[in-house]
Amino acid sequence: MSSRVSAVVDLGAIHRNLDVVTGLAGAAAVMAVVKADAYGHGTGPVARTARRHGVDWLGVALPTEALALRALGDEGRILAWLWAPGDPAIAACVRAGIDLSVSGSWALAEVCEAAAAVRSTARVHLKIDSGLTRNGVAAAEWLPFLDDVAEAAAAGLVDVEGIWSHLADSDVRGSATVAAQADRFREAVDQAAALGIHPRLRHLSNSGGLWLHPDCRFDMVRCGIAMYGLSPGPDVGTAADLGLTPAMTLRSQLVNIKAIDAGTSVSYGSTWTAAVPTVVGLVPAGYADGVPRAAGNRMEVAIGGVRRRIVGRLAMDQFVIDVGTGVRPSIGDEVYLFGPGRHGEPTADEWAAALDTIGYEIVTRIGPRVAREYIPLGPGGAA
Repeated sequence: MSSRVSAVVDLGAIHRNLDVVTGLAGAAAVMAVVKADAYGHGTGPVARTARRHGVDWLGVALPTEALALRALGDEGRILAWLWAPGDPAIAACVRAGIDLSVSGSWALAEVCEAAAAVRSTARVHLKIDSGLTRNGVAAAEWLPFLDDVAEAAAAGLVDVEGIWSHLADSDVRGSATVAAQADRFREAVDQAAALGIHPRLRHLSNSGGLWLHPDCRFDMVRCGIAMYGLSPGPDVGTAADLGLTPAMTLRSQLVNIKAIDAGTSVSYGSTWTAAVPTVVGLVPAGYADGVPRAAGNRMEVAIGGVRRRIVGRLAMDQFVIDVGTGVRPSIGDEVYLFGPGRHGEPTADEWAAALDTIGYEIVTRIGPRVAREYIPLGPGGAA
């Protein structure tokens, strides 16, 4: 390999994961969520893969992310849902035919102002806070908010494409909060209908809900983590249980190897000391690349199909592994940090479980210093 550290993304795996997702979604449309640089996998290649699969909708957090997709040539439907007052990208999104989420009266007013400025009707998705208590219109404010929406629609400033919300515990089997949120969501849709607001799409479910809460699929499901081949949560099952393949493999190589004596300490703070004579190797990847600092003395990587433990504190640009005194690896040997397990490496979900986080964070945090390499799609979506 020529790169110091690289994230190899299997676009065929993403395509096949979408096969699983669309099969479960049934009659519901699928929105492929490509925010945060497609969870670290690369927005452009992932978006093109989703479109090739036949996905009609892409989802992003930021309006600027949506505009970046337009700049890449994507002409399909895109929803952007998180922005702050005064965002200068709103008018550009309306002009570019990008759908915008509206989570409050201030946002509605700014979308209307942008629509008037560019002389176009803005397509909006109204977000109700059904119980996550994060973004979205509060239940007590929903009816007066709908009055404002109806007025804006009558003036030709907005077209209500969707009503949506987000589940707090979609990855929890039998969660009572999911049922309560679904009831609140249905009530919000009914209240909108009573005022003559009839969205084309109702969407509530994400990846976890797709498996565990089929009654929450409505007209569209938003698929994020499952598309990338990771599990939405332990209750849902492992990626293998769900028929998913992790799309990202993070790999590096050995750049130094040395024998050390018993009693020799490694890296900052001397948090690991060799109990017996051994051989250690240096891997040129660190927390500046998105590898969690907490992995020191806790995680293993794979070399030649054998797992080796990270020892000592993981640094900004590098970490050390104990390769033992058996078959000695060579400078330049590939080191696999996580992936689907084809080289003996742990999965990103295994890293997450060991470090008390979620697979989403493990892949999304892989930074811009890491080269992206792509295994392209073949005929029919095969790698």
